Amino acid sequence: MAILVDTETRLVVQGLTGSEGRFHGLRNREHGTRVVAGVTPGKGGQDVEGIPVFDIVAAAVAETDANTAMVFVPAPFAADAMYEAIDAGVATIVCITEGVPAHEMLRIHAYVHARGVRLIGPNCPGALSPGKANVGIIPAEIFTEGNIGLVSRSGT
Repeated sequence: MAILVDTETRLVVQGLTGSEGRFHGLRNREHGTRVVAGVTPGKGGQDVEGIPVFDIVAAAVAETDANTAMVFVPAPFAADAMYEAIDAGVATIVCITEGVPAHEMLRIHAYVHARGVRLIGPNCPGALSPGKANVGIIPAEIFTEGNIGLVSRSGT
């Protein structure tokens, strides 16, 4: 099984300035993830506890070399956020948002597949490599590093 996130993960959090994005983005950083940027349209130039915020994902990727995006935006905006991350060139997208319409996900699935982007979600808890990186809402403190990998379907 492939390692989905690790010490080479450079994360941009779409929705970092919102309460959930901020909480989990900072929590991911506490558990070893290199959170290099946040994106919130209209809030570029701000920062969240030292993490620079950009207006668009392309600017965040160009400035920070982010290779992974975590989508923490409301459902009506999640599809556009995923398209934006794909077009910005990230290799992996983790979409935490639930309630993304199925017809949108069919289009996004074809879009990521054609571009070789890995998509985890939507409506998922994320991905964790204990002791290395956590991208999402998984409580990293209850896991330890080992030789077993687990992938599950969200129960939320």
